[in-house]
Amino acid sequence: MTQTDETFTAFQDGRRVARGPLADVALALGRILAARPDASMLVFRDRTGAVIDLDLRGSAADILSRLAQSHPDLMPPDAPEQDAAARGRGRPRLGVVPREVTLLPRHWEWLAAQPGGASAALRRLIDDARRSRAAADQARLARDAAYRAMSAAAGDLPGFEDAARALFAGDRQAFAQRIAAWPEDLRLYFLGLAPEQEG
Repeated sequence: MTQTDETFTAFQDGRRVARGPLADVALALGRILAARPDASMLVFRDRTGAVIDLDLRGSAADILSRLAQSHPDLMPPDAPEQDAAARGRGRPRLGVVPREVTLLPRHWEWLAAQPGGASAALRRLIDDARRSRAAADQARLARDAAYRAMSAAAGDLPGFEDAARALFAGDRQAFAQRIAAWPEDLRLYFLGLAPEQEG
C-alpha cells in the first residue's frame, strides 16, 4: 500500500460519517461543517489509529490546497501542487533517508568488514529482522492502532480500562465483549483495527 492509497475514517458523535482517501474525507467533512458549524468530529488514519487534524475552512478548493501543503505525502498525484517556496530547496527525494546511527567501535568494525559496507549490512539486517518478525510486528502495530483510536474516541466510555487490558492480552473475544455496549460504528471500527486472535 502506498501512502496515497491509505484510508481515513471520520466520526461525529460516535457515528461514522466518512471513510476513504484523505481528500475525500476532508471534503465530506467540509460539507458537514458548512451545514453544522458546531459539529465535532474526529478523523483517524486507519493504518495507525492516529487522529489527523484538518483545517476545513473555506471552499473545497481551499481545503484541498491546504491539504496539499500540510499532508503532501497523503495526497494523490493529481492534487494541487505546492508552490516552489513551500517545497523548499535542495535535491528531490530519492528514497534514501540519511540519519545518524550511534554504535560501539566493535559494531562499526563488524559492519565495515561486511560485503557492501556498513549501509548495505544494516539494510540486510533490517530486512532479515522484518521478515522474521513480520507477523508479530503486524499484530503489535494493529494493537497500537486500535488502542490509539480507542483512547481518542472512547477513553471516557464505560469499560475502557477492561477493554484495553483485553486488547493488550491478545484476547479478541474478551475485547469484543468489553466494547459490546459502545456506539456501533466505533465498536466496529475498533474491532477492525485490532489484531486477530493471538496464540
